[in-house]
Amino acid sequence: MDNITVRQGENVFLRCAQGDIVTHTAWLNRSSILYAGEDKWSVDPRVSLVTLNQEEFTIKIEDVDMTDEGPYICAVQTSSRPRTTSVHILVQVPPTIINLSKDIVVNEGSNVTLMCQASGKPEPSLTWKLLSPSVDLVSEDEYLDIPSISRQRAGTYECTAINDIATDVQTVEITVNYAPSVSEGRDVGVTLGQRGVLECEVDAVPKADFEWYRDERRIFNGLDGMEIEDAGQLSKLTFLNISEADYGNYTCIAINKLGSSNASFVLYEVIEPTSSTLVQEGSTNVLLLTSSVLEKTTSETFALPAGPGAVQDGNSGSMGTHVHTYTCLLLVTLLPFLLRF
Repeated sequence: MDNITVRQGENVFLRCAQGDIVTHTAWLNRSSILYAGEDKWSVDPRVSLVTLNQEEFTIKIEDVDMTDEGPYICAVQTSSRPRTTSVHILVQVPPTIINLSKDIVVNEGSNVTLMCQASGKPEPSLTWKLLSPSVDLVSEDEYLDIPSISRQRAGTYECTAINDIATDVQTVEITVNYAPSVSEGRDVGVTLGQRGVLECEVDAVPKADFEWYRDERRIFNGLDGMEIEDAGQLSKLTFLNISEADYGNYTCIAINKLGSSNASFVLYEVIEPTSSTLVQEGSTNVLLLTSSVLEKTTSETFALPAGPGAVQDGNSGSMGTHVHTYTCLLLVTLLPFLLRF
C-alpha cells in the first residue's frame, strides 16, 4: 500500500491504472463507494472525477481535512479476474495553540504556572521563553512553573508550537506587583527669590501615589507657593519663589496597596556674592599689596653694611625722608584704584 502525504487544506489526486480489458472500475473509501466508473456515488461536493479512460481512472478530493485520512481502494474488474490497488492518505495539520493561560497579575513571591496546549499532526513540540526582558529558553513543556516569582521575571512570555508543517506562537503577560522603593533623596541649595525643585523617584507596581511633607505637615498642590507634579514614577515639588520660611527638611512618601517607602530632602540657602562683598574683598587685596610693598621698601632702604667697622654713607641720615617719600608716591598711585570701589 502506498502512502500519500498531503497538508490540510490542499487537494489530492487518486490515480488508478486501467487496461484494455477493464470492464468495471470504482474508487472506494473504506466501505463507501466514491465513484463507479463515471457515476458519482459520494455526496461530498469536494470529490470529483478527473480522468477515466483505458489508461487511468483518477479522482480528486479538494480541501483535504483530517476526516479524509485513511485507506482508499481502486477496484478494477477485468474479463478474467478482479484486482485492487490501495493507497493511504496521511493528512498533515499545522500546529494550533488551543489552550493558553490568560494574562495574570500576581504579587512578588507567588508561585506561577503557565499552560500552553496545541493540536497538530505530526504532534507539535512546545517551548516557553521570556521575551521582555529577553532571556534564554525557559521550558520545553506545555507547562511552565515559576516558583516564588520576582519582579525581574515579569514580562511577556511566548509559547511556540512547531511541527514539520508550520509554527504557531502566542503570548501571555505576567505583571508582578511589589511595594514601592524610593531612591535616596538629594539635598538642594537655592538662592532666595529663585525657583527650586525637589525630585522624588520611585520603583513600584502598581503605580504609587505620592505625598509630600514639611516636617510633620502635609503639603498640598498650589498652597504656599508650591506645586506638586506627578508623572509616572516621578514626583516633583516646585517652589516658585523661595523665601526664608521655605528652607528646611522635606519628606516624600510613595504608597501603593503593598506598602510604602519614603525619602528625606533638605532645602538649604545658597548665598550669592554682592557688590559690598566685592568692595570688601578688593580693599583687603589692595591693603595687603600696600603692606607688602612698604615692607619691601623699608627693608631695602634700612639695609646696613655688613661687618664690624663698616663705614656708613653720608646720606644715611636722610633714610627716613626717603621712606616717607616712597610711601606717599605709593598711596597716590593706588588711590584711584581704591576710589573705584
